[in-house]
Amino acid sequence: MTLSTILLIVLVLILLGTIPTWPHSRNWGYGPSSTVGVILLILFVLWMLGKI
Repeated sequence: MTLSTILLIVLVLILLGTIPTWPHSRNWGYGPSSTVGVILLILFVLWMLGKI
């Protein structure tokens, strides 16, 4: 597996975790989705710099 594949799998798992469909996660607010946004921004910058 390459680093890109591992990052993609982790990102998909994080995206599934941010869906507020479970009762315990309904009042988390924007925390999980903003964390995913920051991770996507970091990955995009690394991709543009050619590090990934």
